[in-house]
Amino acid sequence: MTLVMGVDSSTQSCKVVVVDTASGAIVRTGRASHPDGTSVDPETWWEALQAAIADAGGLTDIAAWAIGGQQHGMVALDADGRVIRDALLWNDTRSADAAADLIAEFGAEQLAARTGLVPVASFTITKLRWLRDTEPENAARVAAVALPHDWLTWRLRGFGPDNPVLDELVTDRSDASGTGYWNPSTGEYDRELLITALGHDAILPRVLGHDESVRDADGRLVGAGAGDNAGAALGLGAEPGDVVVSIGTSGTVFAVSDRPVTDPTGTVAGFADATGNFLPLVATLNAARVLSATASLLGVELDELSELALQAESGAGGLTLVPYFEGERTPNLPDATAELTGMTLSSTTRPNLARAAVEGMLRGLGAGMQALRDLGIPLERAMLIGGGAQSEAVRRIAPDVLGVPVEVPEPAEYVALGAARQAAALTS
Repeated sequence: MTLVMGVDSSTQSCKVVVVDTASGAIVRTGRASHPDGTSVDPETWWEALQAAIADAGGLTDIAAWAIGGQQHGMVALDADGRVIRDALLWNDTRSADAAADLIAEFGAEQLAARTGLVPVASFTITKLRWLRDTEPENAARVAAVALPHDWLTWRLRGFGPDNPVLDELVTDRSDASGTGYWNPSTGEYDRELLITALGHDAILPRVLGHDESVRDADGRLVGAGAGDNAGAALGLGAEPGDVVVSIGTSGTVFAVSDRPVTDPTGTVAGFADATGNFLPLVATLNAARVLSATASLLGVELDELSELALQAESGAGGLTLVPYFEGERTPNLPDATAELTGMTLSSTTRPNLARAAVEGMLRGLGAGMQALRDLGIPLERAMLIGGGAQSEAVRRIAPDVLGVPVEVPEPAEYVALGAARQAAALTS
C-alpha cells in the first residue's frame, strides 16, 4: 500500500489527510488550530502543521506529500531565513491605499494584462507596498518573499533558520498567480512590479509545474502544492465547463478555463489552477451569513429556515432581498446595504422572507457566474461546496437561480484531498 499526505493550511486550521493511492481511501486524518487574526506569526502555522501530522500518524510511511494553503499571505524572510514580521493574511485590509497607489502608477488595464489581477488589499503585492511605505526598515531587510504554503513546504523539507537555503523555496502556478507580480500567461515573475512594490528585488520561490516535484530531507517526493481554491478544484475533480460555488462566510465562484483570463475591471481575478489550466475567480462578501442573519431575525435555526423557505413559492411572492449586508465586492459596492422590497400584506410572511434570503444570496453568487460568462467562459455545471451548501433549500433552489445543473458533493476536506491527489500523481 502506497500512502501519500495532503495538507490544507487554511486561515482557521491545519488539516491533514493520508490517502491510499490504490483505492483513494482516506486512512488517517489530523487537525490543529490556527490563531485568530489577520496578522499572524508563521511559526504558529509550523507548530500546527507538525501537530496535525502527528495527529495523522506521522510521516514514516508516507511516500509523497504536498501542501495546499490560504493564498496571498506575505511571509517576509531575511537573509538568515528568519521571518521578519508577522505575516499579513489575505483578509488584512490595511494595504488598501497601497493597492490604489499601484493602480494609479501602472493603470488597471496594464496590471490586468501583466498579472491577471487588478490589485486589492488581499494580494501580496499590496502588502509589500504597505511594508515599504509603513515599515521601511523591515522592508529593507527582506531577502525573500514567500506565501504560506511555500514557506511551510520549505520548512517541512528541512529548511529554515537552521538551514536557510532561500533558493530552495518553491511554489506552484496557482499560488504565484495570487501575488500580483507573476504573469499567468508567460509563467514568469514580473520583477518590475515586485521592485516597485517592495523597493528592491528579492528571492522568490521557484514555480514548479503541476507535475514537477522536489524532495524532502528524507528523500520523499514533494509536490508543488496549491492555493486553497485551486486545491479544492483539484480535489473536486473540476474540469473546463465546471464552476465551483463555495458558500462560506463569504462566497467564491471559480471556473476551470483552458485559457488565461484578463478583466481590467478587477471583478474577475485571472488565477492559474493546479493542473496547467486557469482558474478565473470572483469573490463576494455576502454568502452564508445572509442565511444566518435571516434565521436570527426569524428566531429559528438554519434547518428551520430551510424548511420555511421551501414552504414558499419561487419568487417569494414578490419579496426580494438584495443581500448586501456588508457592502459588496461583486458588484463593487463597498458602502451598499441590504434592501428588502416588494413587501405587501400578502407577501410579507415568514416563509417568503426565508425564501427571499436564499434566493437573494444565490442571485449574489449568480452575479459572479455572470461575470465569468461575460468573459466568454463556458459554464455547464455548478458544484456547490461550503457550509451554506448543506441547506436543503439552497440545494433545491440553486438550479433555478443559477441557471445550470447543480451538484453538491459530500462534505470533505477538498483542499487537502487536492494536495493528496497531486502527491499521488508523483508516485505513479
